[in-house]
Amino acid sequence: MHIPYLSRRWKWPKVLVLLFVLELGGTVAALALFGIASPDLFRTKLWEVGYEHGFNSSPLQVLYAYANYRPIPKIPFVWSKTLTDFNVAISVLSMFILLVKAVMFILHIWYPLLGTIANAALVVMWVVSIYGQAGPDYSDPTFPSSVAWYVRKSCVYAKPSGNEHYCIMAKGTFATTVIMMAIFFLNMVLGIWSLIPSRGERATARLQVDDMQKGSPTSAHSSQEWEMKGLRAAPKTPYTPRTLAFNTLDRRLPLRQSD
Repeated sequence: MHIPYLSRRWKWPKVLVLLFVLELGGTVAALALFGIASPDLFRTKLWEVGYEHGFNSSPLQVLYAYANYRPIPKIPFVWSKTLTDFNVAISVLSMFILLVKAVMFILHIWYPLLGTIANAALVVMWVVSIYGQAGPDYSDPTFPSSVAWYVRKSCVYAKPSGNEHYCIMAKGTFATTVIMMAIFFLNMVLGIWSLIPSRGERATARLQVDDMQKGSPTSAHSSQEWEMKGLRAAPKTPYTPRTLAFNTLDRRLPLRQSD
């Protein structure tokens, strides 16, 4: 079975360092923005602004359901506390992974395979965050929304209620999330590209495999020959002390000598 050879060197280490710097700046910004937005700085306020203009459902729909003894509607992911907590968690996780891989890169043990796996997982997480922040709101059939209004519309709608700066902050948070996803995606692409060995690396790996396959029988045979060199050939007729004594006496007998 032939095992594919994967390169352990980054093809463009300077580009990787540049991505580290961009990732550091983006992670710090994400930590600050998500930390400020937690637990509910502007989520509910923007939800209310959207309802006032007929862009999405009402944040009071849960209270209406309780008051009218109706089934409790599910809060859309875009307006849920789960999304806020998730954003904080992935920003902290991204900072931790950045510190770990920076140390491993300095120690020359941050291999492209590790980078590809880690960055692929982070890309998925940031894509989920993007989907959540710009996600749909179909909880109210009267005001369906396929995309959050603060993403596709101007913040002018939030100005009369005094929430324009919160809308701008939400747009900045969303933009930071998109940038972070792009950075990790480029990291992943660079890792995949670095995993593909060059012609020289493939040729070297092929020669090493051939040498191992050809050299193993030869080395075993040579080692056996080396071990056998120090051994003398065994006599054809085995001798014991008694046999040697009888042979000596037999040669010294007079009758045997006369024969």
